[in-house]
Amino acid sequence: MSDDKNKEWVDNYVDFHCHPSIKPFGKSFKNKPVGQNTSHRSKRNSIWKYDPPSLGDKLTNFLIGLTKFSQANFTSMARGGISIVCVSLYPMEKWFFVNAINDEFIRDIASNFATGVSKRRVDTVQGMTNYFKDLELQYDFYKQLDGKVIKLPEGQFKYKLVNNNEEIETIKKEKSNVTTICVILTIEGMHALNDNLNVKPNTTSFLSNLNKIKQWEAAPFFVTFAHHFWNHLCGHAESFSGIVKKNVDQSQGLDTGFTNLGYKVLDSLLSTKNGKRILIDIKHMSIQSRIDFYKIIDTTSEYKNLPIIVSHGAANGLQSFKEKTHKGSSVAKKLNPVTINFFNEEIIRIAKSKGVIGLQLDERRVVNSATLKKVKHSIKRSKIMHYRSELLWYQIQHIIELLDSEGLFAWDCIVIGSDFDGIIDPLNSFWTAEELPFLADFLERHAHNYVQKATFKVSKNNIEADDIVSRIMSLNGMRFFKENFK
Repeated sequence: MSDDKNKEWVDNYVDFHCHPSIKPFGKSFKNKPVGQNTSHRSKRNSIWKYDPPSLGDKLTNFLIGLTKFSQANFTSMARGGISIVCVSLYPMEKWFFVNAINDEFIRDIASNFATGVSKRRVDTVQGMTNYFKDLELQYDFYKQLDGKVIKLPEGQFKYKLVNNNEEIETIKKEKSNVTTICVILTIEGMHALNDNLNVKPNTTSFLSNLNKIKQWEAAPFFVTFAHHFWNHLCGHAESFSGIVKKNVDQSQGLDTGFTNLGYKVLDSLLSTKNGKRILIDIKHMSIQSRIDFYKIIDTTSEYKNLPIIVSHGAANGLQSFKEKTHKGSSVAKKLNPVTINFFNEEIIRIAKSKGVIGLQLDERRVVNSATLKKVKHSIKRSKIMHYRSELLWYQIQHIIELLDSEGLFAWDCIVIGSDFDGIIDPLNSFWTAEELPFLADFLERHAHNYVQKATFKVSKNNIEADDIVSRIMSLNGMRFFKENFK
C-alpha cells in the first residue's frame, strides 16, 4: 500500500502527539549554553539525530518495557512519511525523578536509562523551581532549526513551525525539491505555567505566563491540561504502571477535580480576548476533572461547538463513569479498563463534538494484560507486525461498533497520536515513526478482513479498507486542522 503513489495520503501521515525534542533537548544539557539544537545530525543534541533501536534496545523493551532509543526524531519522521506533526513541549515534572528509590546515584541512572535523557538533564529537573523557563527553552529549541534544510540520504528535508491551516496548505502547494514537515506546537501539562515551585501558586503569574504563550509567534494549537502530577489546576488520572508505579508517587491531587485557579486558566486558554483560542486536550484528566470540563462546555454558550481532543489515548471498553461494565462492541473486554482511558459515553461525546481521538501506540494502554499475554509470537517480522497491529485494531473496531450502534458516522474522529518518545512501550516491530507506513499496511489488512463480514446500522459506515486507513492515518487529521486550526 505504501508504494501506491496514487493514494494522496501516503507520505502525508499525521501524528497528533509525540515528543521529538525530549531526548535531544535533554542531551543538550551536557553542553553550555544548554538548549542548543544543532543541525549536525550526528550530534545527540540534534532533533534530526537518527537513533534506530539496536537488537539490544529491542530486547530491553520487550523484556522490561523501557524505551531508551529515539522514536520521533525528524529523520525517522521524514523516512516514515509524516507531513504534519503535533509536537509536545513538556517541562519534565521533577517528581518523576524525585522518587522512592533511595540511593541518589541509582535514582539518576535509572531515570536517565528510562527516558534516554542525560544525567545532567535529570539533575536539572530534580532541582527545578521554574517550569515556565524550561518551557521557553524548549520553544526556542524548535525555533533554532525552523526552516533549516537538512540533507538526508533520501533527499532534502526541513521542518516548519506553522500557525494555522492556511500555512499548511501553502506549504503543500509549494513546488520544491525540499520536503517540509509541518510542525504544530502543543504543550503537555499546564504545570508549565508555574514559575516558582517554592511558593503557593500565584494566579497573576500563571495567567501572565499564559498570556506570554498566546503571544508566541507560533502559539500552541492545544494543550494537554493535566499530566502525571498535581498541577494545582485539576486532578490527574493514574498514569504509571510496573516499576515506575512502584517507585513514583502520584497520590497528591489524584482523581480530584478542577480548582478555582484551574477554572481561571481554562477560561483564559479558551478566551479569544487575549489572543487565539487554545483548545483543550483531555488526556490525563481524572474522571472528576473530565466531569467538570464537560459541565463547563455544556453550560457555557460560547463553548457549545468546542471540539473535544484526546491527543494520545485509548478506549477502555466500559460504558460510563457510573456503569463500569464492558459494552459497545464485540472486543470491549479486550481493552484496558483503566480510568486514564476513555469510556463509551465520552467517545460518543467526542464524536458528536467533531473532535478527535488520537490512538496511542502503547501496548500497555490499548489492551489489557490478559489480551497482551495471548498475543501469538513468531520470529518472522511480518507475522509479529500482523499480531501486534491487531492490538491497535481492537481499539478501532471498538470505536466503530460503538458509534455505529449510536447511529453515527464512525470513521471521521479516529487519528494517530503515537506518543513516540513519551516513555511508551510501543507495539513490537512498530518501534519508531519510521514504521508508520508498515502500520498503515497491516491496519489495512485487518480492516479488509473486518469489513468483509461486518454489518453496519449506518450504511455510510460501510467503506473500503483503504478508505478507513487513509482517514485514520491522514485525512481525519487534515479535516480537523482545516476546521479548527485558524
